[in-house]
Amino acid sequence: MIELDGNYGEGGGALVRVALALSALTGKEFHVANIRAGRKDAGLKAQHVTAIKALKKICQAETNEIQLGSTELYFKPGKTKAGRYEFDIGTAGSISLFLQAVLLPCLFAPDKVTLTVIGGTSGKWASSVDYLQHVLRPQLSRFVENIELQILQRGYYPQGGGKVEMKVKPKYSCSEFSTVAEFNSQIQSAITPIIFDHQSRLEQIQGVVNVSQQLREKRVAERIKVNAEALLRKYQVPITLRTEYALSSSIGGEIVLWASFKEPGKIAANQVILGADELVEKGKTSEQIGKEAAGKLIREIDSQAAVDIHAEDQLIPVMALLPGSSIIVREVSKHALTNIYVSEKFLPVRFEVEKRRIMVLPTSA
Repeated sequence: MIELDGNYGEGGGALVRVALALSALTGKEFHVANIRAGRKDAGLKAQHVTAIKALKKICQAETNEIQLGSTELYFKPGKTKAGRYEFDIGTAGSISLFLQAVLLPCLFAPDKVTLTVIGGTSGKWASSVDYLQHVLRPQLSRFVENIELQILQRGYYPQGGGKVEMKVKPKYSCSEFSTVAEFNSQIQSAITPIIFDHQSRLEQIQGVVNVSQQLREKRVAERIKVNAEALLRKYQVPITLRTEYALSSSIGGEIVLWASFKEPGKIAANQVILGADELVEKGKTSEQIGKEAAGKLIREIDSQAAVDIHAEDQLIPVMALLPGSSIIVREVSKHALTNIYVSEKFLPVRFEVEKRRIMVLPTSA
């Protein structure tokens, strides 16, 4: 039984999500107490509860009785099953955060997995599904035959109601191996480490401004787009920002930007992509939102980082599968340090953090 302190590091839900993902993948059971203890609304939130219930189906896991606000979790995984699954978070809880807990074992399922998830497609303190689609999904493609994400419906705070479908066709199945060590050995011999240590040449900047239909009359999306573009033109590369008005239960929206870098000879999964976003919120003008989103992306680009502040912590668990992986970031976040703490509990690796570089080595090194 792996013991975890839920109040470690930034003390948020990331610790639970990463533990669930790695437990389901490795078959190792864990216990965590003090879940989100330092937060105003301590304990499990809707997306955590839904993720735990989802993994009880996907990998036949056993748990203690849990509910919203639970601060303790015992989790014992079984074997991951392929198939089609649909889950409803029931609130505007983040679909992306839900998938952080559920997606990793699905990458190594015995056969195709289709996940349909209902909830929030964007929200505070969570990267959006567009970020997942355009920044993270390409990096996960190295592990699978194919991975697709389709946004079927937008869902904003507070009603949610967004709908996303993710299809995964695995290349390697953890069920083919009798031990975690055998699985690790196969993955490490077949897949090259994740190495993002420089930016190379900035090729283009893309993005999407998606807002609710109720804001069309005020041309909110167009105003956000124009102000973001104005700041990003300094790079003198093609800029393609798409605007979208969505039918949704709640009024809301966001802008998601990503900068793509190109290095000849590297496969798509090893090309650098930096992302940034900004929510549509009361009290902020469209002009502010566009400028702030562009400012965030500019900070990432100008820092010479090869992985942005949001992707760094989300890459930690998959880096742990590939010793020798190394990334350069703008700054090492508390989320990244928390995910390192959890990853080292489940896999035979150790991480080294040197200023802006995060490296992973086998424990024997």
